[in-house]
Amino acid sequence: MSRTSSKVDWHPATWQSRNATQQPLYPDPSAVEATLGKLSRLPPIVTSWEVENLKTLVGAAQRGEVFVLQGGDCAENFEECTSENIVQKLKILLQMSLVMWHGLKKPIVRVGRMGGQYAKPRSADTETRDGITLPSYRGDLVNRNAFTAEDRVPDPELMLRGYERAALTLNFVRALVDGGFADLHHPENWDLDWVQHSPLAREYHEIVRSISDSLDFMESISGRPMHHSRRVDFFSSHEGLHLPYEQAQTRFLAHRQRWYNLSTHWPWMGMRTANIDGAHIEYFRGIANPVSVKVGTGMDDEWLQALVHILNPQNEPGRLTLIHRFGAKHIEEHLPRVIRAVRAVGANVLWICDPMHGNTESTADGVKTRRFDNVLSELEASFRIHEAHGSHLGGVHLELTGDNVTECTGGARGLQDSDLTRAYKSQVDPRLNYEQAMEVAMRIAGHRQRGSSSGA
Repeated sequence: MSRTSSKVDWHPATWQSRNATQQPLYPDPSAVEATLGKLSRLPPIVTSWEVENLKTLVGAAQRGEVFVLQGGDCAENFEECTSENIVQKLKILLQMSLVMWHGLKKPIVRVGRMGGQYAKPRSADTETRDGITLPSYRGDLVNRNAFTAEDRVPDPELMLRGYERAALTLNFVRALVDGGFADLHHPENWDLDWVQHSPLAREYHEIVRSISDSLDFMESISGRPMHHSRRVDFFSSHEGLHLPYEQAQTRFLAHRQRWYNLSTHWPWMGMRTANIDGAHIEYFRGIANPVSVKVGTGMDDEWLQALVHILNPQNEPGRLTLIHRFGAKHIEEHLPRVIRAVRAVGANVLWICDPMHGNTESTADGVKTRRFDNVLSELEASFRIHEAHGSHLGGVHLELTGDNVTECTGGARGLQDSDLTRAYKSQVDPRLNYEQAMEVAMRIAGHRQRGSSSGA
């Protein structure tokens, strides 16, 4: 067995012998080591039991038995680690999952891009404004967004702050879920302001009433409560970009005889860091978590097949997810190709569509945005192409927020380029606002009916 496919010689630090891209350049290596030492002694943020439960559900999604909803901020920041913001994010994911569950008639696995999404890849190491060049902002885990020399210097202490914010976030989410906040009998707990005025409000409330009536009916005839409707599972995910941080939270569990990244349930990597001989692939291949890789137009069949072999040599169910992000203009050309490439090697993978990243563009004024019609177009094409090729789409990956932002154009209110500056809050990438996110959920929910009618 090759060195890249064997875990016998793997350790959380073996990535350090490989080329590591997208890593910050800290001015004081000794301070970094001291911080990582502290971080490695802190309790894990998630548990192996939760990770293994998620892997089982990912395996079920591969078989088409459940559907994955993965969503949240493009990049979290420390200042927004508040109870109000966390509740808002949880509410929109719960609302979306309720709509999708009702339409798809299958369980929804809820995965937040939260509780650790503090590092971001950048296209350049530096940024220049008005003739001044400084290091790029790489997320709150690395440096600060303010454009000053002091703020842009990578600070290892921020890794500890990131750990603390992630732990606070997930502990609060667990408390909400365990305390009954996610009880399907009381979806009114999840109401956001949009329900009062959105064109989608009537349809959403009809779905809520239908589910409530169904639950009441089933419980009345069975004479006992449906426990699965009173508590939902919720998992965290983030891009496993900052390798020293990920390494510090990687633990060997003797009772399982495996290494786990316990900073998150479900780490993913982007194409920028998915080089076959690179440090991120070396790190990801050794952890027992389910892992995901973003797949874009620049990934050819040979590269993709090599990734599948390295990351899941035993073809373990629930282990590997491929998140395709081609863009509405290119999905017809590339998705059939990658489906055939994966099928050719007999790989067992979960397919998830990311209709956001391949559709990023800039307005005439240089504002980064995404056209909602393109997001829907790529998502609809994904369902159709998978079905045509004997495959199935098992999930969706979205950048979204529960806030009333104006970052993506289109949607129920027909946002235009001129509307973007009204409430553009993202520090990195544009997100769907709550109304646009719910419209996506409605479209996904309606897929089952459209598929049934087209096949009749």
